[in-house]
Amino acid sequence: MENGAAQPVIVAIDGPSGTGKSSTSKAVAAQLGLSYLDTGAQYRAITWWMVTNGIDIEDPSAIAAVAGKPEIVSGTDPQDPTITVDGVDVAGPIRGQDVTSKVSAVSAVPEVRTRITELQRSIAASAVTGIVVEGRDIGTTVLPDADLKIFLTASAEARAARRSGELKGADVHATREALIKRDAADAGRKTSPLAKADDAVEVDTTDLTLQQVIECVVTLVEEKRAGK
Repeated sequence: MENGAAQPVIVAIDGPSGTGKSSTSKAVAAQLGLSYLDTGAQYRAITWWMVTNGIDIEDPSAIAAVAGKPEIVSGTDPQDPTITVDGVDVAGPIRGQDVTSKVSAVSAVPEVRTRITELQRSIAASAVTGIVVEGRDIGTTVLPDADLKIFLTASAEARAARRSGELKGADVHATREALIKRDAADAGRKTSPLAKADDAVEVDTTDLTLQQVIECVVTLVEEKRAGK
């Protein structure tokens, strides 16, 4: 990088669902002119493909055998992130309950994680100005050398309330139970579990508004950039 151009900054944002990860990551990327990658969408996309193609989700070897087949393409514009599988726009279908209930099982298969991790690393490496990558194992496994690692947390109650707000009319209690179950599955899996990197900055979003979380993360990124 000649002419004193700013070095691309790679920001990893991890944490369980319902902490405001996606909203925060998109807003921070948009504000700072960075690319954005929702890694969870990629795991949902490969899960959608498995379900659509009748792969037995209960059989890890069946999943592993076809993990390399679907072509997953992620658009990294934070204002309009897109995702396609074999050319089909799946942004809507991957948010359905059918995919949501199966994504942890598919994500736990090592061959799936290897495939998606390679995809994520290549996207991050090609981001010209830098990128905000959000997920569950970005700071620990996918991009351990990220310039800045942030781990968002919040109480189970706060997260359930947010999720049920997103899933119009959902039962907060049922949502909370589902979140806790998903956390346990993600934290307990052998390959790249949900975990906070030792050098990550933890931000508890329980009592913060989304705007406050965004401001906090933007400040952290700007400080990191200034110190480069």
